[in-house]
Amino acid sequence: MTKIPNILKKDIEILIVEDETILAMGIKLTLNEFGYSVCGIETSADDAIQHVKKQKPDLIFMDIHLKDNSSGIKAAKYIWQYYKIPIIFLTSYTDDKTIKEAMQSEPYGYLVKPYKDKELEVTIQTALNKHNYFFKHKSNLDKEKKHIFKFENEIIYDKTKAVVTKQSNYLKLTGNETRLLEILSDTPTQPVPFEKIQNYIYRDEINDIGRLRALIY
Repeated sequence: MTKIPNILKKDIEILIVEDETILAMGIKLTLNEFGYSVCGIETSADDAIQHVKKQKPDLIFMDIHLKDNSSGIKAAKYIWQYYKIPIIFLTSYTDDKTIKEAMQSEPYGYLVKPYKDKELEVTIQTALNKHNYFFKHKSNLDKEKKHIFKFENEIIYDKTKAVVTKQSNYLKLTGNETRLLEILSDTPTQPVPFEKIQNYIYRDEINDIGRLRALIY
C-alpha cells in the first residue's frame, strides 16, 4: 500500500462524529499528530449531516450511537448516498446485528474501541487509497451530481435511480409522476411546453389538458 505523503495529508480534512468529548479530542490530537486536518467535531447525526452539507470533508469518523439517541448508521447511509464521502465507524459494538446494519452504509472501515493509533492510521490510508481508486476521475462524480435535484424541505430527486426522497425517506411515485420528473429534469431552469410533456407521458393517448394539470398538481 502506498503511504500518503505528509504534504497531501495536510490537504485532507476529517470530520469526527463522536458524543464523548474526551474521546473526540483524543482522536483529533492523534489525527493532527499524523498530519491530517480535523474540520470539526459533531455529536449528533443531524449535526453531522449539516456539517457535511456545508464543509464537504474528505473522510468521516463516525460513532454508531450518538447524542439524543441518534443513529450514526442512519447518518452514514445518507452521507454516502448523496455525497459519497468515505466513512469509518468507531464503535464498541461488535454484535452481528449492529455490524450487519452498519455494512449497509458501505463504510470503508470498522474499528472497535479501544484501538491502537497504528490501526487508526492504517485504516485511514486504506480508506483514502480505496476511495481514490474507485473515484479516480472526478468527472464521474460531477456527472452524477448533475442528476441530483434538491428542493425545499430536504426533498431530493435522483434522476439516475428515478427516486424521490424527503428527509432521506423514499416517496412512492406513480409511473406518470416519474416520467413527468424525467422530462422536466432534462432541461432544468427551462420551461417545458405542455404539448411536449403530454406526448412524452401519454404517448399516443388522447391529449387531455385537465388530466395533465391534475398530474402536475
